[in-house]
Parts: sequence; C-alpha cells; structure tokens
Amino acid sequence: MDDLDCTIEQKLKGAVSLLRDEAYQWWLTMREGTQANHVTWDFFKVAFQGKYVGASYVDARRKEFLNLVQRNKSIAEFEAEFLRLSWYARGIVTIEYECCVQFEDGLQDELRVLIPPQRERDFAALVKKAKIAEDVKRSERQNRE
Repeated sequence: MDDLDCTIEQKLKGAVSLLRDEAYQWWLTMREGTQANHVTWDFFKVAFQGKYVGASYVDARRKEFLNLVQRNKSIAEFEAEFLRLSWYARGIVTIEYECCVQFEDGLQDELRVLIPPQRERDFAALVKKAKIAEDVKRSERQNRE
C-alpha cells in the first residue's frame, strides 16, 4: 500500500478491504475500541504488524538491515532492499543522516571510496552519487576489457 499513489485514507480503506474472516473481525474490534481520529494508516500498520507479524520476524529483518551489504547487487537493487528492510529499523535509523551512514557503510569498498569522504545528509543525493560511482567503475571495467 505504501508504494501506491493514493491518499493515506485510501491506503487504509484498501488494506481493510483485503482483510477476510478472522482478520476482518479483528480489525472491526480494533476500530471500535479506538477513537476515530486515531484510526489512521500508520495505526493500522502498527496494529496489524503487532497482531500478524511475529516479533522474531521483525527482529530478524532488523538484524538483516543492520548487516546489509551491497555485495554483487547493483546500486538500484541495494537501494530497494535497503529501503524495504529499513522499515523494520525505524527506531534505529531515526533521522536521514543515520540512514545515509548505514547505506554508505553497506556499499562495496570500491564504490564507497569514490564518494566524497564527508557523510552525505540527503539519502537521495547519496544514492545518486553511488550510482555515478557505479557507472564509473563499470566504465573502467569495460575499458580494461
């Protein structure tokens, strides 16, 4: 739902429309026991995760995020996995700078050295620099071949 281009109200309605049987009954109970102004998309995500996604799963994804490295992935693939797993580490990387530090630390050494040594504070700018570095390395390999 977060990837869809719709309002947060539409996301909530869309997600609820997908619930069936026991899950739908659970949601009706949650909604009835909550003040209307607190029934939001974020409230739904947290409540749903608490009910249907076990703590061990969340902990495993958080560890996966903290240990994530690029290895043989492209920057685009690494960014996608990084963003997917970062959702589980919201309490750990609370500001964009921390997100940038984590992303940069996971880059291949040959790319990290091409990015200026000052830590980037804008995630989109960091990803752009990493993609440029990746293109430079690809060109160097092609020229050697």
